Amino acid sequence: MTCSIDVKRPLRPLLEDALRRSVAYLDSLEERRVGPSPAAVEALAALDEPLPETPSDPAAVLAELDATVTPATMAMAGPRFFGFVIGGSLPVALAANWLAGAWDQNTGYYASTPGVSHLEQVALDWLRELLGLPADCAGGFVTGATVANFTALAAARNAVLGRAGWAVEADGLFDAPPIEVLVGDECHPTLLKSLGMLGLGRGRVTRVPVDGQGRMRADALPAIAGPTILCLQAGNVNTGAFDPFTEICPAARAAGAWIHIDGAFGLWARAVPALAPLTRGIELADSWATDAHKWLNVPYDSGIAFVRDGDALRAAMAVTAEYLPAESRHRNPSDYTPELSRRARGVEIWAALRALGRQGVRELIGRNCRQARRFAERLGEAGYEILNEVVLNQVIVRFGDAATTRRVIEAIQSDGTCWAGVTIWQGQTAMRISVCSWATTDADVERSADAMIECAQSVTSTA
Repeated sequence: MTCSIDVKRPLRPLLEDALRRSVAYLDSLEERRVGPSPAAVEALAALDEPLPETPSDPAAVLAELDATVTPATMAMAGPRFFGFVIGGSLPVALAANWLAGAWDQNTGYYASTPGVSHLEQVALDWLRELLGLPADCAGGFVTGATVANFTALAAARNAVLGRAGWAVEADGLFDAPPIEVLVGDECHPTLLKSLGMLGLGRGRVTRVPVDGQGRMRADALPAIAGPTILCLQAGNVNTGAFDPFTEICPAARAAGAWIHIDGAFGLWARAVPALAPLTRGIELADSWATDAHKWLNVPYDSGIAFVRDGDALRAAMAVTAEYLPAESRHRNPSDYTPELSRRARGVEIWAALRALGRQGVRELIGRNCRQARRFAERLGEAGYEILNEVVLNQVIVRFGDAATTRRVIEAIQSDGTCWAGVTIWQGQTAMRISVCSWATTDADVERSADAMIECAQSVTSTA
């Protein structure tokens, strides 16, 4: 039986159709409701059909995808989505992502993919410079902040056990010396997930008390002895707060602990002189995790792990086989990431940095933080309680008791002007506003704040 797919069919009409539909979608984001309508979500049931037996026309497939799924998307790429700490894709980053997709490079080895491998090395050099990290630290492009934490902590696990005379890569964790893992009581759950995947356990960690903003209390840190990994946080996901690195890191380093920083979005504050004091002491750590799809505003699947000891990272991640190219003159990307086969994630990161420059990155981050302060100002003036010190881009606000706050959030989401989500902060139900997009203008902030206040007033007046 011959293949019924027409391999000689021209690509151009299909790709041009995809471009047209994509541009139409992006152009609609300024005025469309942010959350999908209930009718659009219900219409997704049309996709629930058996796998087709025969091929379909690619143009018809694309049209069906656009007609059914586009209306049911959340406008995360638009200027008024504040539900998570994510930015929309910069136009240059999206375009670079499309081009890299056309290149279709399996970015594991320099010998087989020299163009994108070289580009990723340049991007890593720029990132280290921008973020003020040690010039000789190693790095790897991974899927997101979860895997960035996983990757850096794999190097940490191997290094601290190696110091204790245990070769974990060869002998595993059975009968290995125990590792003490210290985390803040408000650490992000994906950090715990990473520890679980590494066999270190989500529940075996020692939780260190935090203050009212979620910062680890230096005075509550237990004594450090033996193999220890200390996990600190740059940018609490609710408050945006930073752990007191200068108070904690020197003593922890002196005691022999490996210090890891979960800086999924907060690490980017290093690029802004006015915000950099929040990150003072971060450079004393041994590893750092961040995510470029957050404040660099590139497409998803763009996490980055940095490790001071490049040999430790390579020992934890490298893979060899007879059929794989073995040459040591250039950096092989697969030596620093969990995957052997992966896309060229660094392409759009390079493109964003090349287009923005240091000044553009500073302006983007600084503007979002100023806009967050404006949200807090508007909502506070309207009589609603701001629960955090707005030091970065996060605002948590309460509209009354838990039930009232939830009703207000539901009203805001139903209104469609903007979208923010519910959170629980130290026992209090609140709404979290995350300002992280290049597309958000000051006018978007005022329009969104107006809608939030109007919805809150409507709910509370009828309560």
